[in-house]
Amino acid sequence: MTLSDPIADMLTRIRNANTAKHDVVSIPSSRMKTAIASILLEEGYIRKYELIEEGGFTVIRITLKYGADKKERIISGLKRISKPGLRIYAGKEELPRVLGGLGTAIISTNQGVITDKEARRLGVGGEVLAFVW
Repeated sequence: MTLSDPIADMLTRIRNANTAKHDVVSIPSSRMKTAIASILLEEGYIRKYELIEEGGFTVIRITLKYGADKKERIISGLKRISKPGLRIYAGKEELPRVLGGLGTAIISTNQGVITDKEARRLGVGGEVLAFVW
């Protein structure tokens, strides 16, 4: 099976596992996906992630995070912004704010994959990959 948008596949797997209240979700690994998982961990949306060898392939195993008694989800929304058919770029002056700063925008810059807050601090723009809230 070939995927035209592996990042959208990653976000969909996390969204579906979160909705079904699974503890872990496995995703085929890449450097970009590992960087996105790292941002989700730093921002407190997931409990942890680890790279695991499974049958000759490396997968990212993400442990999801929930509130008390798994009643409330920490990730209430994940949205892919820039798609292969329509790339969305933002300069340093027009970096998006997700829910007025309550959410996180994941931006791919020449400094690597970083959050919107970090991009503002560094004064760089880039491709807007996804919104998380």
